[in-house]
Amino acid sequence: MLKPTRTLPLVAIAVGVAVVAWIVLRLWMSGGHELPGLPWTAPGVMVLLAGVVLAFGWPVRQWTRGSRLRPLDPLRAARTVVLAKASQYCGALLSGWYAAQVLALLPTLDVEPRRSLAVRAGIALLCAVGLWVVGWLVERWCRVDRSDEDEHSGADVA
Repeated sequence: MLKPTRTLPLVAIAVGVAVVAWIVLRLWMSGGHELPGLPWTAPGVMVLLAGVVLAFGWPVRQWTRGSRLRPLDPLRAARTVVLAKASQYCGALLSGWYAAQVLALLPTLDVEPRRSLAVRAGIALLCAVGLWVVGWLVERWCRVDRSDEDEHSGADVA
């Protein structure tokens, strides 16, 4: 049985990635190099992925809430949980990376190209956090309350 993903280790991962990446990016920039470009497709892909996770999670949510008009394939539900967990880890890692980019660019926001890159990194950061939150939410949707089943099975045994 899969246990729910704990948020505190994911926050630690995001902070750790942010610190290490910020140090590396500052060293890179102090050597006279520019940060690599950040395409607008990066936030778009994260939004698309969050939408896919929500789309896969919604039928599971409906089923666990009692709307059992159609049977739910247990394998699909298990895959949805795994996808939600992966989204949380991906969101945490990317949040750290994009936060590091924003922090590295803060001292040079007066330069237009860097300000533009910082805005894109900030939007990507928000999208990464959104992916993380969607993964957390969908994982919670996939939980089944087994207390009723346990009580009934215990009564049958006694």
